[in-house]
Amino acid sequence: MKVIPIYSLRLLLTLNLVVLLVYCILTLTCDNEKQIKKLKKEVSYLQDIIDGENEKSVNEELLPTIYAITPTYARWTQKADLTRLSQTLLHVKNFHWIVVEDADRKTLLVTKFLSNCGLKYTHLNAKTDQNFKLKDSDPNWLMPRGVAQRNTGLTWIRNNISPQTEGYLYFMDDDNTYDLQLFKEISTTQMASAWPVGLSGGLKFEGPGFCKDGKVLSWYTAWKPERPFPIDMAGFAVNIKLLFQYKEAGFSNATPRGYLESHFLTGLHLTINDMEAKANQCTDILVWHTRTEKAKMKQEDKLIKLGKPSNPNIEV
Repeated sequence: MKVIPIYSLRLLLTLNLVVLLVYCILTLTCDNEKQIKKLKKEVSYLQDIIDGENEKSVNEELLPTIYAITPTYARWTQKADLTRLSQTLLHVKNFHWIVVEDADRKTLLVTKFLSNCGLKYTHLNAKTDQNFKLKDSDPNWLMPRGVAQRNTGLTWIRNNISPQTEGYLYFMDDDNTYDLQLFKEISTTQMASAWPVGLSGGLKFEGPGFCKDGKVLSWYTAWKPERPFPIDMAGFAVNIKLLFQYKEAGFSNATPRGYLESHFLTGLHLTINDMEAKANQCTDILVWHTRTEKAKMKQEDKLIKLGKPSNPNIEV
């Protein structure tokens, strides 16, 4: 786990204040009272900003942490997807990223990436059972995906976080698109919350269909609407304390197609009546189930066969 130090606005303002104070001292012996008065006013203005930043920093440190579990696997676009996602997450306060590789061991690429991403993170790995591994030619929906990785992330939380911790759990795909407002919505969750996910389920959006007074009343979906929770993995968050209250809640490769979310949420003894409506009564789309196009490496493969491979020291 590594956090990269970043110079804050508070530090820069403090340095400006010191410079102004020194300048004021140097000018105190002069007779230009108007200039001295102006400098004192600027010092007072900067001090007010610094005090405000200090108070804001304290308030942010008191915010509960969002623990986000992201399964990831080796592919040509992996680093590009993780980079794009991390650039969004750098703007989220009190965030802990749990990245779980689908691999027998942690790869050098992901290890190096995380050490330089600037986020608070935990790096794990869990290999998918080969009996449930999708082939390149298989459609995405054929088998449950991310089961071993999400379970490994849940185990880490239960073994390393205090049951009294104030925080939230969220599952993030490494190629989805996230609006920063989503994380503010998650931070207002009491027990469990939900919102619609754009471009999901073969629809414009999927998830809560009708919400009122902060509660989810019905679902909007086209496929198997009888599911207890016909929503996307990116469409809900839960209070971290539920993981300790219901320690068996998790994911299973034996879960029928499309029921992973329902299996997990019912394992936490949740029903639709428990779901808090976020995203402006579930009328705003703050996350999209986007997918990065598979990289076409035909020419790269051709050059390799000709004995003219690209520079192996250049990491993509």
